[in-house]
Amino acid sequence: MSPDNTVRRTGRTTVALLAGVYIIDYIDRVMIAIALPLIGAEFGLSHTGQGLVVSAFAIAYLLGQLPGGLLADRAGARPLLVISLLAWSVFTAATGLAPGLVVLLVLRALFGLAQALFPAASFKALAERTTREARSGAAGLILASNNVGAGLGPLVVAPLVVLAGWRHTFWIVAAAGLVVGLALWKLLPPPLPRELTEPDDAPAASVGVSVALRDGLVLRCALMFACYNMLNYGMITWVPSYLVEAKGMSLVSAGVSSAIPLLVNAVGVIVGGWLMSRWFDRSARRLVVPALVVSAVLLVLMLRAGSTTAFTTLQTLAMFVNGLAAIGIVGLPLRVLPRAVVGSGMGAVNTGGQLAGVLAPLVMGWLADRFGFGAAFGFLAATTLAAALISLVTRQRQARQVKEAVS
Repeated sequence: MSPDNTVRRTGRTTVALLAGVYIIDYIDRVMIAIALPLIGAEFGLSHTGQGLVVSAFAIAYLLGQLPGGLLADRAGARPLLVISLLAWSVFTAATGLAPGLVVLLVLRALFGLAQALFPAASFKALAERTTREARSGAAGLILASNNVGAGLGPLVVAPLVVLAGWRHTFWIVAAAGLVVGLALWKLLPPPLPRELTEPDDAPAASVGVSVALRDGLVLRCALMFACYNMLNYGMITWVPSYLVEAKGMSLVSAGVSSAIPLLVNAVGVIVGGWLMSRWFDRSARRLVVPALVVSAVLLVLMLRAGSTTAFTTLQTLAMFVNGLAAIGIVGLPLRVLPRAVVGSGMGAVNTGGQLAGVLAPLVMGWLADRFGFGAAFGFLAATTLAAALISLVTRQRQARQVKEAVS
């Protein structure tokens, strides 16, 4: 096999494996939301108690991002990927055995910590197994798989919960995770030579999370991702409730309507990755800023929609256009950082993104209670514009600080 074919095959195999794992990852995450009404009824939980179950994961997942990035750079991507997947599958299975709220909270927190090891390691694995020219498109496919998993989750889990019960559903999905984990260990190809993945960079003698944290590019991307990701977490958390409470839809219909924009967003992420590779790789903000501004405008129009159909249509358009910006934000450190510190850098960036997972549900819930759903969704338009503003003042050349520190 020629060297070029080997490079392409390595990249494609890596993307396929990581995308498959992320689909399982997000099915695991949304599964708790589908099962929550049944869990609440069995354990006698209030809405506050049910919210704690979700928050236990989100907080642990947030806190684990930076340590996960540091471990990825120190221990290597491959072992951490497999350990993370196998550990979260074990905690998923254990969730099906939980006897009450306290044990359930502990298990969901451990599940969050186990999953937190995966993102930085996955991006480090991608940086080690793709050329810079192919990296934006590859990252787009991986990020798109997140929303594919989130969109498929309700469609896969809901029938399982009805047919088998919530406890057995956790065991079934955990078994699928163990199978995928073994496949990842066996099939993930070795890293490409350094000169193929970053020809202009010399090997780094030592790395650490502090190197990435000192770089202005990484910090801006973390803040940008926090603002950007408010939309994704806000839509996942509150659109079903809005459609049921404000539009009078059934829970099943609301779940299907909520899945459509997420799946379309995945298409937008893939298209955005292709656009980045083709035309915007050296100037991401030329794509990111217009996409986010248009998305914010569509969100404002969505708020004024009179019918459910118009609301879902405008939401879908907003999510598609928003997806075009994903690689320009999340993939920027991936494209310009030396692979020796990609794990630490992406761990820092993903910390910002997961901060949105903690804040968006709480802030939007408070706004919905005090001022109505219009204010809650207006918050998403405002944070989307904030992400556009940060992108406008962010330049890729700032990553030179990290390159100098590790050379």
